[in-house]
Amino acid sequence: MPRQEVIRKAKQDKRAGKSASTQAGEFVKDEIDKIRKGRHGARSTKQAIAIGLSEARRAGVDLPPPRKGRTKKSTRRSAKYAYEAGQGKRTPKRRPKVSRAVENVLKKEPRSTASRSALSKQAKSAAGRRSAASRSAAARKASRTKGPKARSAAAKKAARTRARRKG
Repeated sequence: MPRQEVIRKAKQDKRAGKSASTQAGEFVKDEIDKIRKGRHGARSTKQAIAIGLSEARRAGVDLPPPRKGRTKKSTRRSAKYAYEAGQGKRTPKRRPKVSRAVENVLKKEPRSTASRSALSKQAKSAAGRRSAASRSAAARKASRTKGPKARSAAAKKAARTRARRKG
């Protein structure tokens, strides 16, 4: 169950006109933090992200399940269930035995999947699968919804990383 603070931040993002994936990002970040604090682990960085996205869907973020051909059938079915539960179209069945089993399995998984290097590797591989045009469009949209203060901070950070790459 996500913390109330995470749900509040996601709602704030929605009011600010940010995309569903940005709203879901709050839940993903919370999941990464849980792993870093040692509450449980994850088999891979992808799994940690998937858990966060599922929590976001269940909390009511308007993030539809992936289209056919993108992921496995079981993943799509699971995402559809979480999405419908979040949209109030179905009442989720409580299954304490399953919840406990999943928790115990996750506790045995590695914590290194939430390390900086693992997340960096995942982000780079995900970006590599997208076209330059798609990445550029996402950046343009992000700059529209940022606001002057955040835009200035982002520009300064970009300048810093550019300078670091050259040197």
